[in-house]
Amino acid sequence: MASDLPAAFTLAQARERGWGKDAVYRLVDQGRLDRVGRGVFADLERIDPALAVLAGATAVQPMATLCLASALVRHDLSDAILAVTDIALPRGVRHPAGFDHATWHSFCPDMFTIGRESFDACGMTLHVYSAERTVVDCFRFAHLEGADTATAALKRWLRQPGHSPSVLLAAAAAFPPAQTRIRQVLEVLL
Repeated sequence: MASDLPAAFTLAQARERGWGKDAVYRLVDQGRLDRVGRGVFADLERIDPALAVLAGATAVQPMATLCLASALVRHDLSDAILAVTDIALPRGVRHPAGFDHATWHSFCPDMFTIGRESFDACGMTLHVYSAERTVVDCFRFAHLEGADTATAALKRWLRQPGHSPSVLLAAAAAFPPAQTRIRQVLEVLL
């Protein structure tokens, strides 16, 4: 694949760099590119397949952020093998079309950046919620993720070096209902 393209890109970005639609789809047919969304591709020789959907979403919407179950796996707070990637965007931002392996979540714009971290993957800047924010979100969205998932993630988070209940409760301060639930679970666990 051409090094002049990012590890994940849109067809429009490929055209800007002189790549025609036929050339891109020929690489898809050869198995060198994966079509991750409508008009969005990932270079399988350069990017971890576990990050391909997030990278493709970021190529379309730079605010795309790994969240919930997918962020739990990224932070080693779950051993789940996921068929889809959980991606958050601020409420009101349109979700990119054609991403069959993405579950989209709309988070309040005022709280969207709380705990949002960046990391580099094959020259692309991708985003994920911090481990603390992810645990808090699992409690916030226990109706989607399951209370057992939230509690298991909290237990695993507590076992990691340098983690203390006060750090998690401070991270949960912006989300009072979740903070109350986390405090109740911590009282039982500790």
